Amino acid sequence: MKAMIFAAGLGTRLKPITDTMPKALVPVCGRPLLYHTIMRLRDAGYDDIVVNVHHFADKIREYLSSNDFGVKISISDESACLLETGGGIKHARALLEDTLEPFLVHNVDIVSNVDIPSLRAPSNALATLLVSKRETRRYLLFDDDMRLVGWTDISTGEVRSPYPDLNPGACHKYAFAGIHNISPAVFKVFDSINAPDRFPIMDFYLKVCADYPIAGHIQSGLTLVDVGKFDTLPEAERICASLLR
Repeated sequence: MKAMIFAAGLGTRLKPITDTMPKALVPVCGRPLLYHTIMRLRDAGYDDIVVNVHHFADKIREYLSSNDFGVKISISDESACLLETGGGIKHARALLEDTLEPFLVHNVDIVSNVDIPSLRAPSNALATLLVSKRETRRYLLFDDDMRLVGWTDISTGEVRSPYPDLNPGACHKYAFAGIHNISPAVFKVFDSINAPDRFPIMDFYLKVCADYPIAGHIQSGLTLVDVGKFDTLPEAERICASLLR
């Protein structure tokens, strides 16, 4: 099974650590974030993993080449230009598309107890997004069938949706958790809308969700932290330590 790890980000909110290393190599419980993500994927049955690189790309390449993780690892090189999440998937097409099975995409800075196999439950969705009740400003909006219908920023009242009369108050609000299971059919949809080389995947989901089902998946008892800034590192250490017991 195939998976992709987003490891190309600049990690600006983790400066000054990321002035000398990529966010993917920031240590948690004595090991880089990238190590923990690869091990979680491997233990969930993924044996063919794509890692995209940009910031300190050579350091990630060196780390991957000097360690044996027991799985095939390929590099999707974005050194020339950071392509954002949607563009990153599109750029890795040749490494991801040659399968009939969905592939998993996992942000390297997510530390969680997610039950990864549960995201692979049979579905006709173009993508299945792990979501949670986490408190935030920006929420994805779902209907009663947990199909994506829009997005809102509750601090500004902004709403984005392909449905012009959407009432956010009638929708279920969840935060995206940075992990999604994607059908390889997504590449044909990229083609059909002439997706650019650089774009956020969430913009794509919101653009096509009226025509293609994008599902939300809620895991009971989910514990998750996005290691985006210094004050999240202690929580990442706590979750990581609990998973290693």
